[in-house]
Amino acid sequence: MIQGIVQEGLTIESRILGKPIRYSIYLPADYATSVRSYPVVYLLHGSRSDDTAWICYGEVHLTVDELLAARTISPMILVMPDGGNSRYINNHDRSVCYEDFFFQEFLPTIESTYRIKANRWFRGILGLSMGGYGALVYGLRHPEVFSNCVAFSPSIYTDEMIVRMTDAEWAANRASAHGMGLIGHDRLTDHYKSYDPFRLAEANPESLQNLQIYLDCGDQDFRNEGVALFHIRLRQLKITHQYRVRSGSHTWTYWRSGFVSALEFISATFRRS
Repeated sequence: MIQGIVQEGLTIESRILGKPIRYSIYLPADYATSVRSYPVVYLLHGSRSDDTAWICYGEVHLTVDELLAARTISPMILVMPDGGNSRYINNHDRSVCYEDFFFQEFLPTIESTYRIKANRWFRGILGLSMGGYGALVYGLRHPEVFSNCVAFSPSIYTDEMIVRMTDAEWAANRASAHGMGLIGHDRLTDHYKSYDPFRLAEANPESLQNLQIYLDCGDQDFRNEGVALFHIRLRQLKITHQYRVRSGSHTWTYWRSGFVSALEFISATFRRS
């Protein structure tokens, strides 16, 4: 089987974040010998992880190789930035402005460095866990940038779930992004609301009609409740999307088993089918 090109340990200097940010990339096997430009998918990893997880644990490059050999997807470039534990957003105190970095520095640099079709119809975003939240936030806040958005086990919550979180849960999941030491309803700050997928979808459903949304969360996943309620809200808002519940939990085994369908979904958008 012909294999694509994987490069790890690459960096982009960021003025916004004040340091070099690492990324990994997958290039189609014919990238070095062709002159064509390719669609691109940005992959956002989960918390306590980094850009290398997609290759090391997700083996996403092998899945793409197999699908390309079977001609079930179009050739594409995969870009995997290191998001640290940023949640991929701008922090409440702007101590970390990862969203600004991604859209003002990272995406433009990547798409001017590699032969990428710099058009929303050929640009996708996919993430898991924290990265699934990031992918949803980016897709919902920037529907003019992406044609599709895939979220595996995204860390999304209703207001009620946020209010009843224990202090330890808030500290582990949200505090650094939205505010330390907040309790109960005080957690529902304007900053939190500006990054809440429920509110983003409710704000302007019409703007999301051209964004292809795909949700996938295991039936034993501790993120299942929030994802299921988000699916129901999207249905109520008549926002077209696909929703998958398969047997499994919050593990790489589960996510790997879903990559084939997700990448085929993304490629169908690129092919405008």
